[in-house]
Amino acid sequence: MQPLSISILQTSLFWESPDQNRIHIETQLGSLPPGNHLTIFPEMFSTGFSMDPAKHAETMDGPTIQWMKKIASEKRTILVGSVMVEENNNYYNRLLWVLPNGQIGYYDKRHLFAFAGEDQHYTPGNKRLIASVNGWRINLQICYDLRFPVWSRQRSSYDEEGGFQPEYDVLVYVANWPERRAEAWKTLLRARAIENQCYVVGVNRIGEDGNGINHCGDSTIVGPTGDILHHCADRNELYSHQLDYDALQEVRERLPFLRDADGFIILSDDFPE
Repeated sequence: MQPLSISILQTSLFWESPDQNRIHIETQLGSLPPGNHLTIFPEMFSTGFSMDPAKHAETMDGPTIQWMKKIASEKRTILVGSVMVEENNNYYNRLLWVLPNGQIGYYDKRHLFAFAGEDQHYTPGNKRLIASVNGWRINLQICYDLRFPVWSRQRSSYDEEGGFQPEYDVLVYVANWPERRAEAWKTLLRARAIENQCYVVGVNRIGEDGNGINHCGDSTIVGPTGDILHHCADRNELYSHQLDYDALQEVRERLPFLRDADGFIILSDDFPE
């Protein structure tokens, strides 16, 4: 298995201004290295964490998604990030997985942040998205989902030869996580990596939003034993890193803890909206 090349963009965002954010982000992608598999943006990267989807949500044919298709094609990279989307008279905080060929996968945020009223404006999703690239399996989640370990828990199985097979290899969180709860962010990212024996990539924004809430970044890449492979504090950064599959497999074989995990079913996978 070849290494997985990822780039994470930690940046400030213009409040409720998709045009400015697209220009701002595209400028920073000028230094994106060739051969990059994934490029990951923060949560609601086109607007900031806004509770006004009636004014700012786009359709799946809207300008931000068209822009993502263009950039993915030009840079030959998969783009990952969430935007507010209107569909069937509902609003979603939707994470998009945009391939260079224009194909799109998506995940609608399951755990809506009621403390800020997100549940009053958006509809929760009811399906996880585990995408695949070059044999790597990637579980894609959004911000507040980080606090709910069952939603990200590995559902391991055995293949036809009796070999043990974890469900995914990388867990990605895109976020607008506030500075006042930064310790929870950093602690939970490491916890998710340790308990699931996977890489965890957390991509957060920096700067103050339109509600006066500050974000200090702390975008982090964590290894499968909880080791910090990269951490970026309160600064603008486009950082690239290669994840090593052999190192991941060595940890899983040397410390086969997932074999002793409890079997379970997440009933909310089919929970009606």
